[in-house]
Order: sequence, then structure tokens, then C-alpha cells
Amino acid sequence: MAHAKNHDYHVLPPSIWPFFGAVAGFVMLFGSVLWMKGSAPWMFLIGLAGVLYVMFAWWSEVVHESQAGDHTPVVRLGLKYGFILFIMSEVMFFSAWFWTFFKHRLYPMGPNSPAVDGVWPPAGIETFNPWHLPLMNTLILLLSGCAATWAHHALVHENNRKDLVNGLILAIALGVVFTGLQAYEYSEATFGFAGNIYGASFFMATGFHGFHVIVGTIFLTVCLIRALKGHFTPEQHVGFEAAAWYWHFVDVVWLFLFASVYVWGQG
Repeated sequence: MAHAKNHDYHVLPPSIWPFFGAVAGFVMLFGSVLWMKGSAPWMFLIGLAGVLYVMFAWWSEVVHESQAGDHTPVVRLGLKYGFILFIMSEVMFFSAWFWTFFKHRLYPMGPNSPAVDGVWPPAGIETFNPWHLPLMNTLILLLSGCAATWAHHALVHENNRKDLVNGLILAIALGVVFTGLQAYEYSEATFGFAGNIYGASFFMATGFHGFHVIVGTIFLTVCLIRALKGHFTPEQHVGFEAAAWYWHFVDVVWLFLFASVYVWGQG
């Protein structure tokens, strides 16, 4: 009785995953440097596999804690605050890519961009028509966000598990379609990543967004699997709420990309 829990916090037992995650992350980073220097990518792939395994094992423990009743209202609030801070860090991450694109779009001349030579887009660059495939992808991603909102409303306000599952399936399917169309767009590009500031800025901004779409699709897929197992309730669904927040963040970033890179950035 002296050790009975009399508070709303969840005191975690000692875990090996932070240490393994740090080691795997370092191996992946060091391997990526060697890969860029011309070595084989094996060290990078080993590190990546380690990071993915740590993510799976660590988050599996978090899900188990949730099902065991350890996620009290206080703990859930802390998890939400932590994820909001993560989203804020992602906002700053994408701000860097927008910043470099805006700089070279507004001031194409300068010692740091001699290849631009005062012309935007640089000579020889044939930009994408924003009102064809980019507009279609915009509508697809927005519809996917609507489907995620439908699923969230079905769970929280109606406790309708059928619509929860259907909404998640639709959101995931549209996310996969978006990724496929983005890959097709890349294959049709008349410019490459290297050799000009437009291509470098374009592929870094849209490429990282595409990576986030893939991560968000996996995030929603995990939520779908958990929903099929009956994990979420109207009162306790932090995992799904975080996935919905992340997906809407991806939507908003794409709207800014579409307006600035595809429409305004074409010159």
C-alpha cells in the first residue's frame, strides 16, 4: 500500500528504446554521409532498419499502455501538447524550403545564384501547368482531409465505428492516389534536381511534402488497423487525433506549395 498510485501521471519503467533509437539514428546519419561520398548505402540502410524497428517497438508499447488504462486525462493532455510541439517543428522545417524558394523567386540575381541570371524561372526550365495535374492532386488531398474529418466526427460525436473505418479507408486510398500522381509528375519533369536553383527548390519542397504524405498515410493505416481492433473510444483516441492533425497539416502545406511554387513560382 505504501507504493499505491495516488496521482494521474504515468511513471514509465526503464526503457532501452531511447538508447537504441539514438544509436540507430547515428548509424543512419553517418551512413548517409558515406553514401553521399560514393560508398555503398549499406550502413544507411542498416541504420534506417534500426530506426524503423525502434519506432514500431516503442509505439507498440505506447499502444499497450493506452489499452492498459495508463493514459489518464492528464497523460493524454501531455501527449497532445507534445504532438502540437512536433507539428510546430514541422512548420519551421517547411518554412526553410519556402524561404529559399521565395528568395530566389523575388531576387533571382545575386552572388549566390549566378545561374539564374535575373530570369525566373531560369532559362531552359519548363514549369508544370498548375491547372492540370497539380490542381487535380490538390483536390484529391483536400478530399482525403475531408474523409479523415468524417472519420473523426463519426467516432467522437456519433460513436459510429462503421463510418470511422470507411472514412479512414477513403482517406488512405486518396493519399495513395496522391502519391502515385506525384511520382508520375516527377517522371514527366523536364528539369532535374541538380544544375539550377529552381529544380533544387522545387524537388526539395515538394519531395519532402511527398515524404510526409507517405508517413501520414502509414499513420492513418495504423489507425485503421487499431480501429478494426476496437481500440478507439469517443473519450480516448489520442492516436487517431494525432493522425488527423498530421494529415490536416499536410493538407495545409500542400495548399501553400500549390499557390506559391506551382502558381506564383512559374513566373
